[in-house]
Amino acid sequence: MTTTLYTSDHEWLSIDGDVATIGITDYAQAQLGDVVFVELPKVGRTLAKAEAAAVVESVKAASDVYAPISGEVIEVNQAIVDEPALVNTDAAGKAWFFKMKITDKSELGGLMDEAAYKAHTA
Repeated sequence: MTTTLYTSDHEWLSIDGDVATIGITDYAQAQLGDVVFVELPKVGRTLAKAEAAAVVESVKAASDVYAPISGEVIEVNQAIVDEPALVNTDAAGKAWFFKMKITDKSELGGLMDEAAYKAHTA
């Protein structure tokens, strides 16, 4: 069963077993405006919770994407490097940023479910 959780920094995580797929929320991409560049972490990189993992640049600003939990990067989405505008059209789907093997599932406890995230952005 897949569970989706959210951070206060506007990242989403789709949890499937011990793998988390991470991206930025629709709210975040709307705040950024037209995305023109994405830099992703290297496969094999170990990230600590709250560590800057990726960069997304738009016509308005550049922002870091943080690791919402600790883990090892096991896959990146080359499609959004090749076509950054995908982040604007499908932020919660095809425009995921990277996948991590979760090292400490207890860190998931500090994240928000969809209802809490909607209240956070209201």
